[in-house]
Amino acid sequence: MIVRDAGVSDLDAIRGLYNALVLTTTTAWTETEQTADERAAWFARQSQQGYPVLVADDGGDVVGFAAYGDFRGAGKWPGYRYTVEHTIHVREDQWGRGVGRRLLAELTTRALANGVHVMVGAIDSANTASIAFHERLGFVEVARMPEVGRKFGTWLDLVLMQRVLDPGAER
Repeated sequence: MIVRDAGVSDLDAIRGLYNALVLTTTTAWTETEQTADERAAWFARQSQQGYPVLVADDGGDVVGFAAYGDFRGAGKWPGYRYTVEHTIHVREDQWGRGVGRRLLAELTTRALANGVHVMVGAIDSANTASIAFHERLGFVEVARMPEVGRKFGTWLDLVLMQRVLDPGAER
């Protein structure tokens, strides 16, 4: 397996990974699967802003993806320009095989090269596997926000986790 930059030809696989759990879990707080046009527009914005989109490629089969983007509208609020929020999705049959670890390691490397100071993950509190995964990779829970989301007729709690990538750095 290799981790590489995603291309337009990977967008169907990326959309499939994202949509895989939309209708059955609270991993993503939406009840609507993403369309091809929506994913293409997201990819174009990522490219335009210079933000990485990475895929885990296992012999031509995309088994995971990771990306980051602005945290809290960094363009509108420039004080957040050194902080990003990331997303990571791994195909369920690949969980526990190191795919997520490799994707997040490369994403962190890219973030550091781009001057990012803090990376944030926003995780549904019921997703204890993702919370534990992030803890193993140096993320710390910094907030738990009760009942800020709703899906399947249930209020959802959001856990914010962060990792300071370059402690003590000056800008």
